[in-house]
Amino acid sequence: MCNAPRPLFSLPFTRRLWPAAWVLLLGLWLAYVISLAAPNLDKMQALALQRYGAGAAETVVAWRRLIEETRTLPDNDKLNKVNTFFNRRIQFKTDWEVYNQEDYWATPLEFMGNGAGDCEDFVIAKYMTLQILGIGNEHLRLIYVRYKVGSTAPIAHMVLGYYQKPTEEPLILDNLISSVRPASMRTDLTPVFSFNSEGLWVGGASASAADPTARLSQWRNVLERMREDGL
Repeated sequence: MCNAPRPLFSLPFTRRLWPAAWVLLLGLWLAYVISLAAPNLDKMQALALQRYGAGAAETVVAWRRLIEETRTLPDNDKLNKVNTFFNRRIQFKTDWEVYNQEDYWATPLEFMGNGAGDCEDFVIAKYMTLQILGIGNEHLRLIYVRYKVGSTAPIAHMVLGYYQKPTEEPLILDNLISSVRPASMRTDLTPVFSFNSEGLWVGGASASAADPTARLSQWRNVLERMREDGL
């Protein structure tokens, strides 16, 4: 049997610590915890230059500037600025055109590096950027939808949903249109299921149905590659 863990500092020592010393130790500990979770944007910028060249590095620099300038704004402003940044700066191209594959989910670094991607790539980049800006998983979901206009057959599509509360109507960020709109205004979209890094919801269900990383191998794979990129 293992022995019970010892406290980090023995009681006689802790009694002798000045309050200022406790503040210093707490600050160091918090800095350490934050450093483990914080994205390494310097690494991303260096990788962009190394892998894709100066143009890609400039895109990452502009993305970092967006993050700094938007960090303290209200959520609605963050949504609009992030949506506009990617919709204007990155081209829509199919996975066959960019990666010579039928279905490839790109990391934000790959997406910005290539300067092109499909709907999943737009959504992943927006989702991760809004997470960096402090909008948590309880407000964000990647939503698979059927997109239909007129008499044409519906096609598979993905958008990003922002939920002020889990049961409220989401705002939709979409690479097909320039503005962020409530879901009720997007009658061309029919939701199929939604997910984020913590849950998976089928249809209009209010409770998560599964672990998304267990059910969606593409999602699990892109999360792992994002960590390697510095996110």
